Amino acid sequence: MNVKLKTLLNETQHFNGFIYESAELKKITKAFGIQKMELQVMIREHKQRKPYCSQCGQPAPVYDHLPMRDWLHVPLWNIPVRMFYAPRRVDCPTCGITVETMPWNEGKRPYTKAMMIFLCQWARRLSWREVATVFGVSWDAVYRSVTWIVEWGLARRELTGITAVGIDELHIHKGKKADNFATVIYQVDEHYKRLLWIGKRRSARALLGGLKTLGMENLASVRVVVSDMWRPYLAVARKHLSQAVHILDRFHITALLNQAVDKVRRSENYALTGPRRKERLKNTRWLLLKPYAKVRGHARELLNRVIHSTLKTARAWALKDAFAHFWTYNHPRYAKVFLDTWITRALRSRLPPLRKFAKTLRAHEPLIMNWFTFKKAFSSAAVEGLNNKVRVVTRRSYGFKSFHVLEIVLYHTLGKLPEPELTHKF
Repeated sequence: MNVKLKTLLNETQHFNGFIYESAELKKITKAFGIQKMELQVMIREHKQRKPYCSQCGQPAPVYDHLPMRDWLHVPLWNIPVRMFYAPRRVDCPTCGITVETMPWNEGKRPYTKAMMIFLCQWARRLSWREVATVFGVSWDAVYRSVTWIVEWGLARRELTGITAVGIDELHIHKGKKADNFATVIYQVDEHYKRLLWIGKRRSARALLGGLKTLGMENLASVRVVVSDMWRPYLAVARKHLSQAVHILDRFHITALLNQAVDKVRRSENYALTGPRRKERLKNTRWLLLKPYAKVRGHARELLNRVIHSTLKTARAWALKDAFAHFWTYNHPRYAKVFLDTWITRALRSRLPPLRKFAKTLRAHEPLIMNWFTFKKAFSSAAVEGLNNKVRVVTRRSYGFKSFHVLEIVLYHTLGKLPEPELTHKF
């Protein structure tokens, strides 16, 4: 059975009111006399169908014809496909004289919708520069395609029914300036996780702007908020998401405890005098932060010499190791008894970093216990997992100089936005 190219086009990209007139394979002379093959498809209007106004979508009489235009389409067997058509202008009684609606076209872009979606789907797998190189387009073509599909998806995404959100900050550039951080809001429902919003800086104003962008009415269904102990986030969530239960989970708390132990080690290492005494804590930084069961061989011998000594670092490690048992509890009541006992022990340790950490725990104890109240179902593990995907995307493209480009690529990769439906799937 012989299949014509026009038959394939009608099966994959059929447009009502338009006819594929011809499809020819031609040689095109490029720069320096290089000849390449190109498949040229001619489109004409259906004589018995009225054109539609591109503004209001209503049928209107033909006013005149514009010069021939062309659009780059999805390549076929690595052969570029270019569509040609002379658009009509219509005399719309509502909108005046405008260009007709062309279902394969979006605005004045030189690419068909199918081509833009094709580039966007590959832009999730490769860097934009690689996509441009492989498919013979410019980086700007990939950028504009992704921008178009993100704007299309943001205008049509569903934001109702969100029950759990995660709030965190991202370090997007080197340095500690405010503009080097971004605030992100994720949906972290049990079976559906996505990026909802990203904005510059990690401040109460930034987070409030994100909540307003999403719409307070859409967030009325939120029952759980997961975040770290950053005060601006806690204040905004307490005021504007008061119907939700705020949870602080083990990830951020464990990170703060490790920082406290490391501060004790560093201060004691500076205080030790003599070459032999300083060697007692040499190469022990990461050993002290690891769980004891994961330390093997010679490293365990080195760790044992430290934790069985009379050093302050040994007492700090013992408190850290004891605190790990806190996360094994299932009932909130028993977990609270253990936490209160541990806090009392840490406050009596005469170790300033551990005392500061214990006071932080006591100040945020109700939020920490909410993790047990919800049966450990919600945590920032999902948030950190999404943050890791953000780092992978950024590293794959060697960073983004413009925050707008970073915003577009993250919505495109992690936003799970709706996309236009096409007969032909890539």
